[in-house]
Amino acid sequence: MGKIIAVANQKGGVGKTTTCVNLCAALKEAGARVLLCDMDPQGNATSGMGISKSKNISSIYHVLIDGASTSDVIVQTKFGDILPSNKILSGAGVELVAMPGREYILKNALDDVRSSYDYILIDCPPSLEMLTLNSLCAADTVLIPVQCEYYALEGLSDLMSTIRTIKKALNAALDIEGVLLTMYDSRTNFSAQVAAEIKKFFKHKIYTISIPRNIRIAEAPSHGTPVMNYDRSSRGSQAYLDLAKEFLKRNA
Repeated sequence: MGKIIAVANQKGGVGKTTTCVNLCAALKEAGARVLLCDMDPQGNATSGMGISKSKNISSIYHVLIDGASTSDVIVQTKFGDILPSNKILSGAGVELVAMPGREYILKNALDDVRSSYDYILIDCPPSLEMLTLNSLCAADTVLIPVQCEYYALEGLSDLMSTIRTIKKALNAALDIEGVLLTMYDSRTNFSAQVAAEIKKFFKHKIYTISIPRNIRIAEAPSHGTPVMNYDRSSRGSQAYLDLAKEFLKRNA
């Protein structure tokens, strides 16, 4: 039975989508069966895996709202399988409100294919709304990317409050998968200070691997590919390959 991991942070620009795409590709390369579920209407994880965000594609929207078969919508790529998304998903939050069992529609959809995968990663929108709520209700754990910057701790506090609420009311089994430091700049004392503060709070949940600021990571999405396929020798590529090793070791 596959493990479902929501990659979430209510603060935008922290590396959620980048982490989803690159961790998916690195896990696939390591031999794992991986599905990436793009729950962000921006569809950046979809395009980052080399799939068009055209309005004409079958997407996670059609699974959630129209009851399309999950397996029929999955697209296979050499970097892992994906349930694609596009702008059409932006209206799903409102439509889900009126549906029975609205919080668990994604969970039910993923349960249909769960046995086919070792890991299912969900790229969550950068806000707390029905799409994120569905993601957290479907997930076994939450992987939290945290940018090493001033407001990081404030955003983390909000997210942990949300997770506690969902754990209490809707998904008692929800746990923290790990906390990933992103955009880490080893040349500055500030990144080290933020990292130290986060480690005080999360302790053993922090990954020993951090993701550095790296131009290749930023460039890869415009080429529709994970960073290890774009520039294998880059620091960013090596960081995500090392993250996959640590992730797999923790889940062994």
